[in-house]
Amino acid sequence: MHLTRWGPPPSEAMPQVVLLHGWQDTGETFQFLVDELAREWPMLALDWRGFGRSEWPQDGYWFQDYFADLDALLDWLSPIEAVALVGHSMGGNVANIYAGLRPHRVRCVANLEGFGLPRSAPEASPAQLTKWLDQVKSDPVLKDYASADELASIIRLRYPRFSEAKAGFVAAAWSRREGDRVKLLGDARHRRINPVRYHREDAEACWRLVRAPMLMLMGEESEILPKLGADGSDATLRSLIPHIEIVHVAGAGHMLHIEKPEAVAPLIERFLETCLTAPRMQSGA
Repeated sequence: MHLTRWGPPPSEAMPQVVLLHGWQDTGETFQFLVDELAREWPMLALDWRGFGRSEWPQDGYWFQDYFADLDALLDWLSPIEAVALVGHSMGGNVANIYAGLRPHRVRCVANLEGFGLPRSAPEASPAQLTKWLDQVKSDPVLKDYASADELASIIRLRYPRFSEAKAGFVAAAWSRREGDRVKLLGDARHRRINPVRYHREDAEACWRLVRAPMLMLMGEESEILPKLGADGSDATLRSLIPHIEIVHVAGAGHMLHIEKPEAVAPLIERFLETCLTAPRMQSGA
């Protein structure tokens, strides 16, 4: 598992802050957020299995493996002290659920657009499984590029709020040069459809068990949030997650930690300063 570190070593007064990236991203792109913090924090970002520079498991991918990977990482990284989790998108979803499963391991959660997927219906299962059966018969291939600049231009088309400099940094973090081509990091098998239907009710049952303070940050121009309908409303999230604070970030979409780090970083830092200096809540509270 590839790790990126910033700041001083963790201590009892300043616990470890673990950064969890989203799907197809890498831990390295939290650099924009780190650069905007007023003080140095003991921060560590992982690359999830099969993403970035972490190894690829031979037996494929199941979402539940992310919980086990995070659990094992924390056993090694901070076996006694609870940590703060900062998760974006998929990483935020992992943080939400893990905080409910292991409340004693999590001091607080800053969640950036990790509010789950739209509900799915049982009637969707046959088509989903059929598509998966078709996909596993061949190995998917990720597109490659003539240069990092070409990849950066594609990234800017996908994320128009990225500056040219930010797109260049992200292109370098997401790719490697092989011969005369630039190839995306990460396992192409992530592109296969998941054969298991998403059960939002299961995720929500875990959210209700969260005892840590949570800061939920959403982009006011999020491309993902409208797909949730009422499930993505402030009122619904407050009814599901105890101790939650919700903030909408102006001028930001789903990639808000890259698009608006100057707005996101102070919110996260204020939250960390509050929750890491406050008395810990007991797991049974």
